[in-house]
Amino acid sequence: MPAKRESAHARRVLSVAQGHLTSVASVTDPTIANSWRRCLDTHALDPGARTAPQVLASSQLRERRSAMERLRNVSMPVLERLQRQLMNPGQAVLLTGPDGVIVDSRLHDGTRDDFHRAGLWPGADWSEPCEGTNGIGTCVVERAPVIICQQDHFRSVHTPLTCTASPVFAPQGEMLAVIDVSSTSADVTRQSQFHTLALVNLSAKVVESEYFSQHYRDEWLLQLQEQGDHLGSFAQALLAFDDTGRVLAANQSALNRLGVARDAIVGTRVDRWFAQTLDALFAQAHRTPSACWPIRTHAGEALLAMVRAPLRAARRVTPVANPAHEVPAAPFSDPALAREFSRACRVFAHDVPILIRGETGSGKEVFARAVHAASARAGGPFVALNCAAIPESLIESELFGYVGGSFTGARKEGMAGKLWQANGGTLFLDEIGDMPFAMQTRLLRVLEERRVSPLGGGEPVPLDIRVLSATHRDLAERIAERHFREDLFYRLSGLQVGVPPLRERDDKLDLIQTLLAQVHAQSGITMTEAAQNRLCAYAWPGNVRQMRSVIRTLVALSERGVITLDDLPDELREADARMSSDVLTDVPREAPLEAAERQVLRAALDACQGQVSAAARKLGVSRNTLYRKLRRFGLLRN
Repeated sequence: MPAKRESAHARRVLSVAQGHLTSVASVTDPTIANSWRRCLDTHALDPGARTAPQVLASSQLRERRSAMERLRNVSMPVLERLQRQLMNPGQAVLLTGPDGVIVDSRLHDGTRDDFHRAGLWPGADWSEPCEGTNGIGTCVVERAPVIICQQDHFRSVHTPLTCTASPVFAPQGEMLAVIDVSSTSADVTRQSQFHTLALVNLSAKVVESEYFSQHYRDEWLLQLQEQGDHLGSFAQALLAFDDTGRVLAANQSALNRLGVARDAIVGTRVDRWFAQTLDALFAQAHRTPSACWPIRTHAGEALLAMVRAPLRAARRVTPVANPAHEVPAAPFSDPALAREFSRACRVFAHDVPILIRGETGSGKEVFARAVHAASARAGGPFVALNCAAIPESLIESELFGYVGGSFTGARKEGMAGKLWQANGGTLFLDEIGDMPFAMQTRLLRVLEERRVSPLGGGEPVPLDIRVLSATHRDLAERIAERHFREDLFYRLSGLQVGVPPLRERDDKLDLIQTLLAQVHAQSGITMTEAAQNRLCAYAWPGNVRQMRSVIRTLVALSERGVITLDDLPDELREADARMSSDVLTDVPREAPLEAAERQVLRAALDACQGQVSAAARKLGVSRNTLYRKLRRFGLLRN
């Protein structure tokens, strides 16, 4: 963009933001005008600045993607379909986290460089405080679909872009992600984006519905639709409820259909809202599991309904306390993990908080869910909060909830926080070591008083919860650095248990077979003994999460119904060759520091698409030094 045009745009932005100009058509939209004022007054941004977007380090991006793995798995097919529907190679389809950081992109090869120059690549932070008014960041703030067309951007450097974005919400109402379509074409108009906006909105609703269905796959799911429409539409209303009929969650379509706020329906019996008994709903699910039938709300509205039974066997039994505190059989066949599980179950029955330690991806949440499922609270909710995946500005409202209108951008009906959602069950605080320090003080008070007050006022509500927390960090080190409260540490760590990394577990073969059964379901895909042995021998730096991803990929690519050694990824086969060579030549295994250096070098090369010069700059070493290290570790590529 020429310097004169950039300067003119910057002056225009400042005039509008300061209230001196309101006649320009594009800024009569209050969403854009309000965003410009936030950029100037709150974020103190310079519209003429030429700085590039901030980009996460590759390790941080990997962690971000891992935290969003379930959502990404649901979203990828939808984003691919959206890209095909757009039929425009000049548009990029992007998925971001709730903080505006891009985690995935769908780009056509011929336009990849254009979008990268514009800063639209995985790891880039497009939040409004960083990049000003833009499709992604402004959508995050507004919690609503937006079109930001060229001159609508606050920063002059972004005016070649046109961005159309829509939010994706979780079953409990918190924002999960943003789907964005961006274009660098100069001949794009706001009117031309209305069709794109409709497609982006549709894609966001499809992701929400699929995520809702998968999130509550082990609970009853009631789907509602207007008569005349077909069930399966993206606008379907969804309610999840347990074996006792207690409503666990409702999506926005369901809330709109029933004319009720989320806090008013969650925790109530589902048949309270319909002219049909709970037993009739269960009977209808067994009688016609894949068909819809007429149902009326208590307000008299005629709808179509379908009930999906849980994928697990329905219990419909109210759990009772175990006075003898008998320890159930461990769901893990690894002896060390089984011992830790037994210890955890014994103290959890006495309301002792448990701190679970383990590497990223080692299965800490799976362990926590198993402890909950084996307890007298198995019939209550299990509510997980990843303290590292939620922006600091949002974690307080996510944990404690808020009353309607308590802050800018708050929903008028308010929102129940994770603490209240876990009432009667278990709260799992994942990555507790990353919780902002200011939040730790309030959490400590709530855990000690067993009462919670939502943001914005309201009477304190008594809480009946058990607490499990987990971290991959050294909390003693965090305490010494004054990043973690010592008193909260003692409050959470009544018992510390360790989930061993996958490389140290003795049940890898059982785990492989379990994951294979979960992934392939009814497809009948098997794995040869040699391939299973190779998977067992691998070190798995990404732990169970990496193994699950590898097995899912192997199943998806399998054409013969049998996975063999030749089907394994290069990394696993190369590791096999190195291991065999070491055995034959009696070479000792690579020292931990050398293994870590090899991993860093390989990651830098991968991040730079094999370009040694770029990798050297990324690592801060000379090209000759990097060549020498690559030759030493056998990483030079032909």
